[in-house]
Amino acid sequence: MAAAMISVVQRNTELTLTEKLGQLSWTLVLLVAVIASIGFVMLYSAAGGSLEPWAERQMVRFAFGAVVMMAIALVDVRFWLRWAYAIYAGAFALLAAVEIAGQIGMGAQRWIDLGPFQLQPSEVMKIAVVLALARYFHGCTLEAVGNPLKLILPAAMVCLPVALVMRQPDLGTAVMLLVGGAIIFFLAGVRWWKFVLVGVGALGAVPVAWQFLHDYQQRRILTFFNPENDPLGAGYHITQSKIALGSGGIFGKGFLQGTQGHLSFVPERQTDFIFTMLAEEFGLVGGVGLLGLYALVIGYGIAIGMRARNQFGRLLALGLTTTFFLYVFINIAMVMGLVPVVGVPLALISYGGTAMLTILIALGLVMGVFVHRDIVVGRHAQEGEI
Repeated sequence: MAAAMISVVQRNTELTLTEKLGQLSWTLVLLVAVIASIGFVMLYSAAGGSLEPWAERQMVRFAFGAVVMMAIALVDVRFWLRWAYAIYAGAFALLAAVEIAGQIGMGAQRWIDLGPFQLQPSEVMKIAVVLALARYFHGCTLEAVGNPLKLILPAAMVCLPVALVMRQPDLGTAVMLLVGGAIIFFLAGVRWWKFVLVGVGALGAVPVAWQFLHDYQQRRILTFFNPENDPLGAGYHITQSKIALGSGGIFGKGFLQGTQGHLSFVPERQTDFIFTMLAEEFGLVGGVGLLGLYALVIGYGIAIGMRARNQFGRLLALGLTTTFFLYVFINIAMVMGLVPVVGVPLALISYGGTAMLTILIALGLVMGVFVHRDIVVGRHAQEGEI
């Protein structure tokens, strides 16, 4: 049995580049390309039937990101295990640098100007946290995971970047980091009653945390409970979004025929509220169709994670798939008024460079777990050791 497993590992690690390309999940690649293409179409519509200023740039970004995704998928999963903490440290340093040299836009300080493009370190941190937690729990036994003292370090890995992200301020990304981290804790074997204790403590801290929220964040949360209270002010965005969603009906008004979006009633139609435009023009059928494509991608990610022979690959694939799910769930729930407006883009659809690249890198890592799924990595594996 052990000899057979070693044989499988050796065959996997000796794959040529051509063989690795053959091992890729090309169905998943196709799904990603189809979803991104829907995004190009909607950005074309958002610009009133023009590739400029959004669709053309998004196509270039996707082409570059797709190459990066494929390249990452071919990298041995043990490379990411070895460098997980270093990647986390680099992402954390960039996140801290935002406090010093970050660019301010739309009232938030979230970007670092790198010349040709602006980088949003909080997006990079979404991947870095998953990598670091996957490596940490890969080296833990079930007994260690059950020891509360052993959970202090991974908890700090999540909470420290969350604190920095909240200062930017970026409530949506902070929520994604917290929820994504909690999911990995659960997958690693942390008992449910510990989550209950943390949840109770978090509820008790709500009055204190409320004082640290910015005024506009407090208004967003209050508006979520009663958007009709101020339909022309704080509740305007979500009210117009609901009108557009409902006006699309079953089959929609037709491509380029959406009135709420094209008459600028829907805010940020190329980014946070792009799903609203899609639902208005293609109706319930279009919206459900897109959700079906997302469900297939998420299903593939879960299947890849469950197929991995090593704990690091399993946690990495499932953790990044959870991150992808959170992009989709939070954005669509947000524009439907089911959660407060927190500024999370729709995965592969919304206009934006850093978010697009982050998602493609995450999917590349998931594909890499699939390509190297038969590698068995010991709990205390070091460089070059299985």
